Amino acid sequence: MVDRIKHDAPVLIIGLGRFGAACAGELDRLDREVLAIDEGADLVQKWSERITHTVQADARNIEALKQIGAQDFSIAVVAVGSSIEASVLITANLVDLKIPQIWAKAVSQSHGKILARVGANHVIYPEAEAGERVAHLVSGRMLDFIQFDDDFALVKMYPPKPIRGKNLTESGVRSRHNITVVGVKSPGKPFTYATADTVVSDHDLIIVSGTSADIEKFASLGS
Repeated sequence: MVDRIKHDAPVLIIGLGRFGAACAGELDRLDREVLAIDEGADLVQKWSERITHTVQADARNIEALKQIGAQDFSIAVVAVGSSIEASVLITANLVDLKIPQIWAKAVSQSHGKILARVGANHVIYPEAEAGERVAHLVSGRMLDFIQFDDDFALVKMYPPKPIRGKNLTESGVRSRHNITVVGVKSPGKPFTYATADTVVSDHDLIIVSGTSADIEKFASLGS
């Protein structure tokens, strides 16, 4: 079913708190059609100028969802987080409306398990993920950190001292540290894909991939 969903399909966003509004705003910026709904008139009014379509409605009521045409969407995001009961009920309503792809925000592992059992295809833990990401960034060596499910990470960072001034073969990044340098950005130039002959200098930024543990060791080699 997911394969049949068009990449530019309209998205239904339920809940205009910080997470929902950020998601809706970014989709709108990317020229995706978005319908954002919230039961609070103040939030709907606040975001109505920035997000193309905003509607005040109580998504816990399946009839209210039907009235705004929720059943016509193939992708929905349940961004309600303050009330676990409400988010589960809304997710169940979307499942009943046969929306094929449902993303739901969870505030805890137990909340996430319930959402998955009810029928959410994707459960998101934004606070936990943000906390884990910050834990890697506070050392100051990494500028951005994205971790995937299987402990694989992609990181933007300054190059550690031992690899500077040599090409990537000579510095043995992969053989010694189990790290792959994916790209390099020199000041004033765009990111370029790294090759075995790429020489990394003091002022460069690099994108590296590997396991979280290997990248942490690599980042601690010193500046």
